[in-house]
Amino acid sequence: MSTEPTWYKSSYSGSGGDNCIEIALSPGAVHVRDSKDTARTPFAVSPTAWSRFTAYASATPAP
Repeated sequence: MSTEPTWYKSSYSGSGGDNCIEIALSPGAVHVRDSKDTARTPFAVSPTAWSRFTAYASATPAP
């Protein structure tokens, strides 16, 4: 059995691989990492914090 999380790339990512994050879900956290530097340790936030962040990001127009 693998303990490696399944990472999902943002649907807004371009094919060039720039400016992209990936997330992995676990029961108590959402793990976030830079897809260009997967050797760095990802950080984790609570599912509630992630939900609030994505709601804010969806409602905020891009500059």
